[in-house]
Amino acid sequence: AVRFANGRLRRPDSLRFTVYRNRDAAHPRKKHRRILVSETERLCYVGHNFGSEVMKCNSLCRYFVGVLDKNSGQMEVYNAEIFNMQPLLSGGRCWESQLGGCFVLLIPAFFLRGCGCGTSSGFCVLLGAQGVFNVCFCLMQMDLCIEAFGTSKQKRALSSRRMNAVGNDVVSMAVTKAAANVIDAKGVTALMQDVAQDDVQNISAFLPPCHEDADRPEHVYKFEDILSPGEYEALRVPAAALANITTEEMAKRAEERSLCSFVLEELKFMPTDERSRDHKARCLWFLDTLIKFSHLKVIKKKHPMGPECPHVISKKLMQNFTSMTYNDGSTQNLISASMKAKITAYVIALALHINNFQTDLTVLQNDMKLSESRILDIAKALRLKVSKAKVVSGLENDQNHKLGTLSLPLPTQKAPEGQRKRKKMN
Repeated sequence: AVRFANGRLRRPDSLRFTVYRNRDAAHPRKKHRRILVSETERLCYVGHNFGSEVMKCNSLCRYFVGVLDKNSGQMEVYNAEIFNMQPLLSGGRCWESQLGGCFVLLIPAFFLRGCGCGTSSGFCVLLGAQGVFNVCFCLMQMDLCIEAFGTSKQKRALSSRRMNAVGNDVVSMAVTKAAANVIDAKGVTALMQDVAQDDVQNISAFLPPCHEDADRPEHVYKFEDILSPGEYEALRVPAAALANITTEEMAKRAEERSLCSFVLEELKFMPTDERSRDHKARCLWFLDTLIKFSHLKVIKKKHPMGPECPHVISKKLMQNFTSMTYNDGSTQNLISASMKAKITAYVIALALHINNFQTDLTVLQNDMKLSESRILDIAKALRLKVSKAKVVSGLENDQNHKLGTLSLPLPTQKAPEGQRKRKKMN
């Protein structure tokens, strides 16, 4: 699989690629080295899977390509790599030193296609005695051959490549000058705000579906988007223990810290109506499970939350709140920073439904072991109005708490104000 560093191509189906592998097939590292070459009418592209410019995603993940047989319905899966194709702006080949005698042609695009590639360095591919493709360099003579005997397409490629033959130092100076002009025109503060805005947009990708045209707060983040009817029904049995919990059991749970602070505080104000009490118990049980799940790093068990957690809830947690990675040939699920931000957003949305759309963000922050700036950024991305409140409780009786309120009309989404001011030291 390939991606082009300078944008999308208009006609990707017209490209032909050539793959080279290292000759040293016995070396544990070199035998996996590949160089991928392609060209268009205007530019030549080169990508490789080794060196300082290799894509980090290939070391963090494994990629596969599936080929589906429509007749049999069977799919064959093959290992794949992603190559970042960089355009060659100068006439020389930046990868000549890597090819010189060390690489052989693995997958030719056209037979002897390289003999008329139209490059000023005269790179060509020749067929060797044992059917092995060797690499040679003809320097400037190949350009003369193309001018005399090349096809129209090869001549256009040669002319275009010569027009684009600019030095790397010129490109570097142009980029540096452009960056300086942007900084001078916009200012460092504005650029930092743009970065902060990008961070807010990244957080927004993990928020629950927001219905901005809602006429009531409960319709902005619908309860069905947090818990489907089937998932809500599955919570009836495990939540029964919270619905019928006694004062002594709550004291024991608080001592054992088997429930988070938010849930323990809300259990003190359970409704007397049986239906409302059951509904709140289900919400609190799922919220407590989400918070505990966010504390995990790598999920190694099939049922990480224990056997009492319904299968449909375990499946929801694994599919919606984990990222899949590969390690030693096997798949693993982990809770990345982005997934923890997603869990936090769903916890806040559920807490709003529990608390009549005003919730204590500081208690949730302490339960989820987050920094205040992080949970406030997520709350603002959820379009909450954040206010200060002095709360007197048994756990943090001297802590200034932040309240998040969901009210209509929704406030406009703003980026955080760059870096927060530091406190002055006397």
